[in-house]
Amino acid sequence: MDRRLWRHAAFHAGMRDMAKVMPGMMAWGLVTGVAMTTSGLPLSVVLALSLAVFAASAQLSAVPLMVAGAPLWVVCLTALCVNLRFVIFSAQLRPHMMTLPLRWRLVAGYLSADVTYVLTVHRHGGDEPASARNPEPLAYFMGLAVVNWLGWNVASLVGIAFASQIPTQWGLAFAGSLALLALLVTLIKDARVAGATTLAAVAAVWGQGLPFRLNIVVAVLVAVGAGLWMERQAARRLMP
Repeated sequence: MDRRLWRHAAFHAGMRDMAKVMPGMMAWGLVTGVAMTTSGLPLSVVLALSLAVFAASAQLSAVPLMVAGAPLWVVCLTALCVNLRFVIFSAQLRPHMMTLPLRWRLVAGYLSADVTYVLTVHRHGGDEPASARNPEPLAYFMGLAVVNWLGWNVASLVGIAFASQIPTQWGLAFAGSLALLALLVTLIKDARVAGATTLAAVAAVWGQGLPFRLNIVVAVLVAVGAGLWMERQAARRLMP
């Protein structure tokens, strides 16, 4: 399956789709690299975090705790709480991953990111699960993930190398947020999605004071609950 995956047309489609939003993601990666470097952590630790922990929110939440000398379990628990949304993402991607060998599921788990999740669900949300017979969903996901991982880490390493030369006034992190926002807007295709998105945004803002960025998890749960409720109401209206 490995050779078929890299040669599949969906793999190249994923690479092209990710390339369109990569400038914003790379701006975010650049800022993350700068933030980790200027925190005061040793360069070896910063490089290890950049390459091994493929999650900006976890990196940025762990760095101040590590600088303050917090116990390892506190750092790990904080990173886990910040990234709880990936449990929900994984549950939705599960139909496309559950029939795959363990090695591919582990690779997909490591390479999962907000933007790869959004684009994969947008294209293959209702498709047949990925398998050796139908590698298209996984091929598309891997095309997205390879470009995202390479682009992010190149930008992060540039930020680490040139942290002292990059002005913080550039507002590059905001560019990354705008790229994600523009991507999400393209997914709003009907009133139900618009309603669930609006409620999620309200929940995220309302819960901004929650620790460990749990407002993101609350927003996702609100969106899922609202979407299911509206779908059920629509089905009832269609019943004779």
